[in-house]
Amino acid sequence: MTEIEWWDYDDADELAEAVAGDVQFVIESAIDARGSAVVALAGGKTPFPAYEKLAKAKLDWKRVTIVPTDDRLVPMGDPLSNVTALGKLFVPKGARVFPITSEAAKDYKAAGKAADARLQDLHWPLDLCLLGVGGDGHTASIFPGSDFDEALNGPKDRRALGVMPDPLPPEAPVARVSLTRASIVSAKAVMIAVTGQAKRDVIEAAIKEGAGSPYPIGRVLADAELPVDIHWAA
Repeated sequence: MTEIEWWDYDDADELAEAVAGDVQFVIESAIDARGSAVVALAGGKTPFPAYEKLAKAKLDWKRVTIVPTDDRLVPMGDPLSNVTALGKLFVPKGARVFPITSEAAKDYKAAGKAADARLQDLHWPLDLCLLGVGGDGHTASIFPGSDFDEALNGPKDRRALGVMPDPLPPEAPVARVSLTRASIVSAKAVMIAVTGQAKRDVIEAAIKEGAGSPYPIGRVLADAELPVDIHWAA
């Protein structure tokens, strides 16, 4: 059974402050221990206030590599591109922001294989994986669809794969590349940042259901070996 610790905050700003502080601590600890840090950060609106606070931290940013937990197959600079948004914040600080995709690839499976090959060159396991959760229970870009089982149960050394959500989310109806369950749960620290009672209800149900959950987040976290911290504000 995955050990879950909930951290509740009065509002989104308090949540952002706490998440930024926790991510900073993980990065500092990794740099102290190994001389560098590799972290995966979720896209979406909820965590970006935390990233804005984190970007102000006095860190040795040149020793930090940031990877999106997932990205859409769109060109660099597109509003749907997670690596573009992360790059705007952290590249000016000196961090290395590592794209897992950078184009509107026609073959999403090939894009996933290319991302996996590039990611093999980074230090693994990740020092941190910070996840978001959608209202439908997806996390990273692990959605129901034809690639769902492979994302959850593929080879443990596979870092990423191409995914085609089914149905496609109307706000971003494109294929994606996502970290796999294995690369997420192998991270030395796993955090989730979410707001709203509806998402809390989904996560609590998903965790209770475990490996049998219809929600991707429940399947991802089922039998995770390390505790998971969930930062939540109403």
